[in-house]
Amino acid sequence: MVRRIKAKRVLELRAEGMTGRAIALAEGLSRKSVLAVFDAADKAGVGRDGHVGRSDAEVYALLFPGRGEHESVFVQADWEGVHKELAKVGVTLKLLHGEYVNGCAVKKQPSMGYDRFCKAYAAHTFITGAASRVGHKAGQTIEVDWSGPTMQLIDPVMGETSRVYLFVACLPFSRYAFVEPALDMRQDTWLLANVGMFEWFGGSVPRIVPDNLKTGVIKHPREGEIVLNDAYRELAAHYSAAVLPGRIRRPKDKASVENTVSHVATWVIAGLRNRSFGTLSELRVAIRERMDAYNREPFQKRAGSRLSVFQAKEKALLRPLPSAPYEISRWVMGRRVQKNGHVVWEKNFYSAPYAHIGQGVDLRITTQVLEIYRNHERLTSHLLFPEHVINEYRTNDADQPQGEKYREWDAVRIRAWATRIGPNMVTVVNRIFEAVPVEEQGFDAALAALRLSRRYSSERVEKACQIALEGRVRSPRYAHLRPILETGQDKASTRRIPRFEPTEPESGGYVRGADYYAGGAR
Repeated sequence: MVRRIKAKRVLELRAEGMTGRAIALAEGLSRKSVLAVFDAADKAGVGRDGHVGRSDAEVYALLFPGRGEHESVFVQADWEGVHKELAKVGVTLKLLHGEYVNGCAVKKQPSMGYDRFCKAYAAHTFITGAASRVGHKAGQTIEVDWSGPTMQLIDPVMGETSRVYLFVACLPFSRYAFVEPALDMRQDTWLLANVGMFEWFGGSVPRIVPDNLKTGVIKHPREGEIVLNDAYRELAAHYSAAVLPGRIRRPKDKASVENTVSHVATWVIAGLRNRSFGTLSELRVAIRERMDAYNREPFQKRAGSRLSVFQAKEKALLRPLPSAPYEISRWVMGRRVQKNGHVVWEKNFYSAPYAHIGQGVDLRITTQVLEIYRNHERLTSHLLFPEHVINEYRTNDADQPQGEKYREWDAVRIRAWATRIGPNMVTVVNRIFEAVPVEEQGFDAALAALRLSRRYSSERVEKACQIALEGRVRSPRYAHLRPILETGQDKASTRRIPRFEPTEPESGGYVRGADYYAGGAR
């Protein structure tokens, strides 16, 4: 065919002085083809150096313009529209071809037959369905998913069975894999499986590619930002990673873990099918043994194994793990800081900075720690009280205002307050303590007397104590001191109330004799 003539090469050999016969023999061309090039060059005015600086295609197009170009005389269908219509229920290529023919007839355009229509559609799908190889970078991505096939535990006593789900993770570069058994697929289980995955790999990566399960992804719209589960986002941030879920119904976005899931069905589920397990820990040990063998299995189409490639090329590129593993937490929003500077959680009290008294704060609770946040800023943290403890306080000194701190009342502190008022008040307090069998029982009575100094001056209270001590009551209290202060008796400094002294009974009066009490005659 003329299209295959190497026109530029023929002109180059001609410029070197070779004849047409010699060129045909050297290049394996017919003399007719060589002469056709010569004639075309002469007609186009291409001299001996006209080919210099031009490509083969340019020289051929210059000598034989329009040759080889073919345009179908038939109207081409909207192949993309045909492809979309075929996805609908009941639509076939026969139906679409009929509609195509009718449309061409209305426009009086030539239409292709059914056979050519089918071949043209097949060529379209072959081209649009072409795929390129995805090259994965080492230490950049972890793909995670739940395995569809499951296992089971058998209770050795009752014989009851329970389903076991398998969490699968894979590093796409080395295909190094991890499997964790779980009794459910809840959020806490998902998070703990991710924590175990990072510990198995010994490091973290910038990207985590999960499926669009609700324990990880709340919303994945076609347009706009992906909405992640708060706990899963916190876990990723703890390990300095970003969650980039695959597109909905696009398993090829995480093809590595999908492939690993099918291998797990063979290596783990089928490999352990003849063994029974009663506990999850026992099953976990068996799965780790199988996965170690799986990772050591040599590749079929590349050198080494998953383990060897991981250790040689990928492990060193993983990011180091944080000093402490991620702890599962839950949030309680809008707790108000009470006047005593504490918030309540599970019937116990935890201090917050006093500047936030009366404001709403958020609590983040883990298995061991309670943290208090305000507008995404952590204010303070406390160790949680055990479950059986109630009505207890945890107070950080830094959360309290500066100055004198609250102290429990005791006898020493009470006597010190009495000393600041005067010696008569000291006597009153001491007699109160002497009148009770246990010292703590006198705290309330002593403090009630001392608090009178908040309403009246210390001098008046001291004088009232002196007046009360000179009266008949040996151990005066608040009920004796308050009337003296309210009536102003302490202001009459010249008044003196005599001390109570027993006197001899007066003689005289009617006294019954002994016979009366002895039951004698009246």
